[in-house]
Amino acid sequence: MTTAPLLYVCVRPQQGAAAAEYESFRSAARLDASQLVQHDLVRDALPPDVFDRYSGFFVGGSPFNLTDPESSKTDVQRRLESDLERIASGVIDPPPGSPETAGLFTCYGIGVVTRLLGGVVSRAYPEDTGPVLVELTQDGRSDPLLGTLARSFTALTAHKEGSEAVPDGGTLLATNAGCPVQAYRVGDRLYATQFHPEPTTRAFTERMAVYRDDGYFPANDYETVAGRVLAASVTEPVRLLRAFARTFGPG
Repeated sequence: MTTAPLLYVCVRPQQGAAAAEYESFRSAARLDASQLVQHDLVRDALPPDVFDRYSGFFVGGSPFNLTDPESSKTDVQRRLESDLERIASGVIDPPPGSPETAGLFTCYGIGVVTRLLGGVVSRAYPEDTGPVLVELTQDGRSDPLLGTLARSFTALTAHKEGSEAVPDGGTLLATNAGCPVQAYRVGDRLYATQFHPEPTTRAFTERMAVYRDDGYFPANDYETVAGRVLAASVTEPVRLLRAFARTFGPG
């Protein structure tokens, strides 16, 4: 434990969705606003002293895709991806003179870590918007953080791309049939999940409303998909955030 706060890193251009995601992380991790600070990476570059100011990082989701052609990416997306790689690199190998930090990269963020480590992110493993069943691997069941969860649990997903395999240096912690790389760990302080660990079902449907025309599901099916989400029980994923905050957050 440390006295330094954790940092929520926003990578969503839509400010309303970003504000709601921050609240989901904060509430799920049971932190107050002084313990979980937020930084809008879409609009502001990463501060140079970020590893000295924070004990760890929550990286949220984004409508951006790693697999978009480089020619179609905006300067903002390229800079944002570079800054996220800097966070992941700094967690794995702290800059000289800086303390150790920890990181939890979710959804879009897992692709950033996979690519950084030389792995392949592709469109071969999308998952529909809504609840999916996730199962811990043997390594996941013995992991200090994911091992606190049930061996099989329901989580919420909505993504167009996924990691083809765990990259070199990673340990697979959770999987399922639709997207085999659901969570992995690098070293003992960097975690990445394909599923969203932070939202309640209600918060997830509100996020769905923001992105209903972005191709995650047919816009006309919103009520049907939202109904499936609201009927799901997602008690386990938030326990990952609480375990991360207890282990790496401010005491």
